[in-house]
Amino acid sequence: MIVELANGTRRFRQLQRAIDGISQRMLTLTVRRLERDGLVERTVYPTVPAQVDYRLTAAGASLTHLVRALADWSLEHRDGIARSREDYDARHPGHDIR
Repeated sequence: MIVELANGTRRFRQLQRAIDGISQRMLTLTVRRLERDGLVERTVYPTVPAQVDYRLTAAGASLTHLVRALADWSLEHRDGIARSREDYDARHPGHDIR
């Protein structure tokens, strides 16, 4: 979400479409936690229905290079991580780690 908001202000549905597989509930919790932490600013417009948009605060914007680096790292290592998970699962059948 930090990387998506680094591209500019987004509405809730824009964020939901951009973040593949996230539920409405999880997205709501995530943006509220980021708002609470002072990383995201939420603006509600007095329309019917209410329009809400989200933008990074200065503190949130300062994280973007770190989050992008982590995202790049995860893409670079995803095949190895997938193989490690398969190996672990084969050695530990019936485990409940996900």
